[in-house]
Amino acid sequence: MDIATAAAQAPDEVLHALGSGAGGLTDDEARRRLADAGPNVLRVHRARALPVLWRQLKSPLLLLLAVTAALSGILGDRTDAIIIGVILLASVGLGFINEYRAERSAAALHEQVRHRAIVVRGGRAREVDVADLVPGDVIDLHLGEVVPADVRLLDTAGLACDESVLTGESLPAEKQAAAVPAGTGLGDLTSCALMGTVVQAGSARAVVVATGTRAAFGRIAADLGDHEPETAFQAGLRRFSMLLVQVAAVLTIVVFVINVARHQPVLDALMFSLAIAIGISPQLLPAIVSTSLSAGSRALARRHVLVKRLVCIEDLGDIDVLLTDKTGTLTEGRIAFMRSIGADGSQDAAPAVLGLVASEVTAGSDGAVASGNPLDAALWAGVTAPAERDAAAAYRRLSVLPFDHDRRLVTVLVDSPSGERLLVTKGAPESVFQRAKTVPDAVRAAADREFSAGNRVVAVATRPVPDATAVGPDDERDLEVRGLLVFLDPAKPSARAALARLADLGIAVKVVTGDNAAVAARVCTELGLTLGSGSVLSGQDIDAADDDALAGLVREARVFARVSPEHKARIVRAERRGGAVVSFLGDGVNDALALHAADVGISVDSGTDVAKDAADVILLEKDLDVLADGVSEGRRIFANTIKYVMMGTSSNLGNMISAAGASAFLTFLPMLPSQILLNNLLYDTSQLTIPTDEVDEEQLRRPSHWDISAIRRFMVVFGPISSIFDILTFIVMLRVFDASPPLFRSGWFVESLATQCMVIFAIRTRRVPFWRSRPSLPLALSAIGVALVGAIIPATPLAGPLGFAPLPGSFYALVVGFVAAYLSIIELAKTWYYRTVPVAGRAPVTPPAQRLARPARTRVRRVHRRASRFGSRPAVGTR
Repeated sequence: MDIATAAAQAPDEVLHALGSGAGGLTDDEARRRLADAGPNVLRVHRARALPVLWRQLKSPLLLLLAVTAALSGILGDRTDAIIIGVILLASVGLGFINEYRAERSAAALHEQVRHRAIVVRGGRAREVDVADLVPGDVIDLHLGEVVPADVRLLDTAGLACDESVLTGESLPAEKQAAAVPAGTGLGDLTSCALMGTVVQAGSARAVVVATGTRAAFGRIAADLGDHEPETAFQAGLRRFSMLLVQVAAVLTIVVFVINVARHQPVLDALMFSLAIAIGISPQLLPAIVSTSLSAGSRALARRHVLVKRLVCIEDLGDIDVLLTDKTGTLTEGRIAFMRSIGADGSQDAAPAVLGLVASEVTAGSDGAVASGNPLDAALWAGVTAPAERDAAAAYRRLSVLPFDHDRRLVTVLVDSPSGERLLVTKGAPESVFQRAKTVPDAVRAAADREFSAGNRVVAVATRPVPDATAVGPDDERDLEVRGLLVFLDPAKPSARAALARLADLGIAVKVVTGDNAAVAARVCTELGLTLGSGSVLSGQDIDAADDDALAGLVREARVFARVSPEHKARIVRAERRGGAVVSFLGDGVNDALALHAADVGISVDSGTDVAKDAADVILLEKDLDVLADGVSEGRRIFANTIKYVMMGTSSNLGNMISAAGASAFLTFLPMLPSQILLNNLLYDTSQLTIPTDEVDEEQLRRPSHWDISAIRRFMVVFGPISSIFDILTFIVMLRVFDASPPLFRSGWFVESLATQCMVIFAIRTRRVPFWRSRPSLPLALSAIGVALVGAIIPATPLAGPLGFAPLPGSFYALVVGFVAAYLSIIELAKTWYYRTVPVAGRAPVTPPAQRLARPARTRVRRVHRRASRFGSRPAVGTR
């Protein structure tokens, strides 16, 4: 059924047309429809081989060299053409295998992210995966949930939905079950809730009309395709690639001109120049990055951290300010009802009974709470006395004004057992007291006492309304305070160590909570967070400050209390304006704005749907120690990526300088194109184990950012050092060994590969290698192994076809000496460099103007984030 058609029909007519009823579908019927309609997903996350292969083949340089090699074969040099072709295929195959493995890791990651919905089947409410919803399912919608399909509303209680992801309208759209006229536009379907929109207020029961790509949101998401805006990490890679393209273009032209000027055959000169250009470009950089990120995603998953996209891992390591909520992060999160306090300050069961009357919970088939906010669920579980439960059940509820984060109240209209019609209001004490006629001194004193003890407090009030038939915000006035409900949420013992660990990582942790300031400050003090003057800001303080003033206030503040969703987003933006990379950790509907505004949004698997959809990272455990693991892993991945970048650019630049110099005075090519490509393939193979390498502790203690200027400086300083030993090799081969062209090329090939592979041990750390910083075993074995393979090749039967000649034994002894001298000079240069030049890849805090230019959370990005929740499962039969 089309959603517009359903909107114009009465609820009973829609249920009949969909073959459903008030009790929903049977399990058998739901399974049959799932097989017919398919799962409620928008896209299938699975590794696809052809796109990965195309990414390996689309390099213009690679294609040009392949064409030139083919032309060379046609003109008679078939052996070289075949060798070049085989090496190119091996290089492409190596990149393909590693990137395809990374794609499979990403697909497996999506499999772990699940979203649930409350569905009524066979007359019983239960939780199911949103992917299993089918047309005709009857579902319940509650505050903070993302609407999982296009639905026709059957019954509503103050329902309002944020439809900005579809319409761009910032104000929530009020909803009701009455049919709308036929032909009403999508943005005015008040009798329907649409997939991807968010329940901003109230609750409802509805029937599913359209799922997957048949829903309105599904069609929009499908039109946008799979391309998402690039992250800061991807932008850094792109700028780095452009740097290499510029360097390669200049040096390639220089080498080609020199060879043509020295009367080398034009085709040979072109192939040699192209091979040199491919040599300077780290062809396996995408594979190295993909391998690092996929290995990192697996490591994080073992630590209970899921990232929605692999590139988000590096962004996680980039943060230097963490804004986090309190409940479940700094506290145990297991809220327990403690006591009910009457208006006279003594313990009294009456407020607990009224609290139950005003609770918003949905009981499952087993009687347990299936949904509801934590305080209501704690009250439901904590009031065990049968007399109190029976007393609450005797009230007949007529109307509900649901909780929202602006009022911080819930109000119900009820008929009491005595026949009196009452408003029962429950919420934050400040909000209730503000609407009360008077507040007894005993109640104020009790509230202050409980807040000072670190307990959470909810106030309960009533007002007689004899003629009322419904309730609205204007009715919350002239209340009579009936008492307080007190809840315990103690500080989490492990949080103190986690906070200390985050501090060691250079991350400033700040608490953002809707709770009372005294409660938040008490918890922070218990956990060792030092609070001084100006450390605690309230929502009123934030309202009173303009954006410039707020930027100054947030620098000193450690706790933000009684804040609204808009306050949280302002705090995030103020921190970013000051130049910080900000992460926000939250799990509620009131956190969605801040999660979108942050550089890295983090939620938890038990959080609301809207929070998980707005986040980049999902924690399977709401634990700061788990988050610290994620930050460390992100920084480790970035550090290892930078190692490859520094290694590749410096040594490859040295090789190009050497090739240009040799071409200027030799009468023959210093190395054949096939030999250059083989050298590059072997070297890149040795670097594939870099993602396994250990990272020095000091590299994990502060965020790291892309710094292209630092990479350029490093390349210019260390690249020419390798050229010195290349030139010494040229002199030895010509003066000492009187080398023929094949012997000369063999000598340079062996020396070049050995120095390139061995220098990783010096470049990988600022410390003294091996002595104070040991590489991982896979890296050590691959680097040494590839260097040995390169040394052996000229002595094997492959030497002839590859254009090599056997080398004398004395040359190998000379190479060992060259490598030792090279590493010694690199160590001296490294000591000088790190004393005088900023560390490459570890730039100082980015200036505010640049920081604000980081990728923004545009509406397109919001659609992609929301769409990810409907694409976590492959289509039926493709798992």
